[in-house]
Amino acid sequence: MKKIIAIVLAIAAVFCFAACGKSADDKVIKVGASSTPHAEILEQVKDALAEEGYELEIVIYDDYVLPNQALAEGTLDANYFQHTPYLNSYNESNGTDLVSAALIHYEPFGLYGNGVDAVADIAPGATILIPADDSNETRALLLLAQEGLITLPEDASAEAGVTTLDIVDNGGFDIQAVQADTVPAQLANSDVGTLAVINGNYALQAGLNVADALAIEDASGDAAQTYANIVACRNGDESSEKIQALVNALLTDSVKTYIADTYNGAVVAIF
Repeated sequence: MKKIIAIVLAIAAVFCFAACGKSADDKVIKVGASSTPHAEILEQVKDALAEEGYELEIVIYDDYVLPNQALAEGTLDANYFQHTPYLNSYNESNGTDLVSAALIHYEPFGLYGNGVDAVADIAPGATILIPADDSNETRALLLLAQEGLITLPEDASAEAGVTTLDIVDNGGFDIQAVQADTVPAQLANSDVGTLAVINGNYALQAGLNVADALAIEDASGDAAQTYANIVACRNGDESSEKIQALVNALLTDSVKTYIADTYNGAVVAIF
């Protein structure tokens, strides 16, 4: 009899452990993010989520591939580092099914120069570094076209996408597409007169001030919506309690105020 009772208790303990473990996991929201500004913004909602019974775990990534891999594989609940065109491009290339759960902020792309103070001072034949991945290459080229440095096809758009192969007239510049996270370092180590179009978060990490950019994207167009940084999750999870709790914590006046006060125009809340 004692043996039967011991077995029953052991089985009950196993079920309890499994159930308790699952319950604990359900209260942890694991989010992958770039260090600046995404992880910094996420830090601002830890307390609000704790009040709702959730623990926010932030995993820092320094590239644009691993956080989507981890999300697709299920080791993250969400990530916060990218915009929708990049996500769409990643899904198409990797056969994944990740979706946007919310638009959070917009980071204006900037054109920066090594020893160049204005667009008018750009030397003929100057080297211009741009990010190489599909959506960000499009974005960089549209900014160069906006400033009259290059000419793109009349129907060029963020939705359709463009690459250096689509340039109608490069203005005589040497345009080099390189890995996005290396652009600031390559600019810093470049010859005087070199230029670079840099993603907002990488500019912040490199200590570049958007006020020092020679040009930034025109926010009066659709760029802010097209390139808004998103909270991404697996398709079907966007309505889950976890993701809704995370999104609701981010879409608040306190977060909007934090973004405005902290980043001085380099990051702009989109909600």
